[in-house]
Amino acid sequence: MSKRVARYALLTALAMALSWLESMVPLSMAAPGMKLGLTNIVVVFALYRMSLRDAAALSLVRVLLVSMTFGNAYSFAYSLAGAVLSLAVMAGLKRTGKFSILGVSIAGGVGHNLGQIAVAMAVLGTEQLVWYLPVLLVSGTLAGAAVGAAGGLVTARVK
Repeated sequence: MSKRVARYALLTALAMALSWLESMVPLSMAAPGMKLGLTNIVVVFALYRMSLRDAAALSLVRVLLVSMTFGNAYSFAYSLAGAVLSLAVMAGLKRTGKFSILGVSIAGGVGHNLGQIAVAMAVLGTEQLVWYLPVLLVSGTLAGAAVGAAGGLVTARVK
């Protein structure tokens, strides 16, 4: 039990540190809302080395803590929607056994952006944001590839 608690604590701390590091990279200047998604390396690791339940718990704790530390209620809503859809997509694709960790992560990055754009359209009450979707799909694909590559390396090296 204490090993499990220690692993959760370590992964949560790592997610928080990655979130802080990510906040130092001004990618949103290139495209509003664009981020690397470095904290998702932790979720990908948990999905492949632990369980879906563990990945979901870590993802929820990460969203809560990061929103309370660096964000607000709106960032919580956007992050939660993105995290839930991303994890659902990744878990479904992983379960098929037909996708690599890279493919699963790319789909998760795209799913994250789809969840966020859906919340933005609901909060702002406009469907006009759908025109921003191509930008988010490209950024989600690129970020998902980077996260998948890093997650694959970590997953292969850490047992």
